[in-house]
Amino acid sequence: MELVKELPAIFDEFSEQRKKSFITAYEFKQKGIPMVGGFCTYLPKELPMAMGACMVGLCSKTGETIPDAEKDLPRNLCPLIKASYGFAKTDKCPFFYFSDLIVGETTCDGKKKMYEMLGEFKNVHVMQLPQTQNEDGVELYRREAIRFKEKLEEQFGVTITDDQVREAIKTNNEQRRAIKAFYELQKMDPPPMGGMDIHKVLDGVQFRFDIPAATEDIKALTEKVLREYDPKKFEGRKRILITGSPIGCSTEKVVNAIEQNGGVVVCYENCGGARSVDELVDENDPDVYHALAKRYVNIPCSCMSPNPGRTELMGRLIDEYKIDGVIEVVLQACHTFNVESYKIKNFVQQEKHIPYMYMETDYSSTDAGQVNTRVGAFIEML
Repeated sequence: MELVKELPAIFDEFSEQRKKSFITAYEFKQKGIPMVGGFCTYLPKELPMAMGACMVGLCSKTGETIPDAEKDLPRNLCPLIKASYGFAKTDKCPFFYFSDLIVGETTCDGKKKMYEMLGEFKNVHVMQLPQTQNEDGVELYRREAIRFKEKLEEQFGVTITDDQVREAIKTNNEQRRAIKAFYELQKMDPPPMGGMDIHKVLDGVQFRFDIPAATEDIKALTEKVLREYDPKKFEGRKRILITGSPIGCSTEKVVNAIEQNGGVVVCYENCGGARSVDELVDENDPDVYHALAKRYVNIPCSCMSPNPGRTELMGRLIDEYKIDGVIEVVLQACHTFNVESYKIKNFVQQEKHIPYMYMETDYSSTDAGQVNTRVGAFIEML
């Protein structure tokens, strides 16, 4: 990345990274480099990295293939699940096409059943996730991580050593630190960036296969944002935290509505944001699989029950980012986040004493006008 470029151009580069990575994926396959596709932040990406494989995200965030998916799946299913299945079924996403192994994680019932269907025409391995974050849950995850490691060894004819896993842990931790330092710039008041700028970087970095190089780019971008900080750009805007389901296309219409109506998104608590990089893997644990299990099980997703880590994380974020209001975006039929929204609403309003708004949406643009109206009224109330 050339630092002489203007900040908007750099943010757009991250936004375009997914398209550019299609070519990179093809080049990797030509060189015989294995490719492993995954869906969720619960996947221990350190294990494919340890054997030299390329890790790519398959969690689809556009509605293009949903009509194809609905020929097999219920229409009232989560759009993320339908979109992911649709891209695999139609081979419209090169990442699905090039992946030698697709790894699913049992975060919800809809995904579990979708993986069964996906396994009929793709090479799928499913990690069984625990439902709790206690020691039993950690031990279950540890066993599943080892089973995943053995699957990689068997399929690709390799041996994954503990030392290789340790190196991958250090590499990923370094990137987590860099990502965290980048989005923590938003603690500044006024913030230096808009919500879409942050989203472009957090989403785009997932498609940078050279992890050390991507990490250095994030560090360079962080320094550039600091150098070019303009306190007048977002002065006087209400500071918004977004939480809820993993969101894709719905992100743009919600974030745009916030920033067209006098607000600015300073923090994402959901997947792809603080939730996925808040905690590091313990580099000093002699048992690398216990270290991975301890860190990944602690991710505060609503699929865990109980899920105290989410309110603990949100409480810190609300205080540190001086949040004026919380908007929870939940995808249609995302039942765990939908049910947990009651607890989040009470926490935000009764314990943190700030306004909260719940919004249910999907990947279409049909509700964009309604979203804009509701968000505008919410920010005006602030």
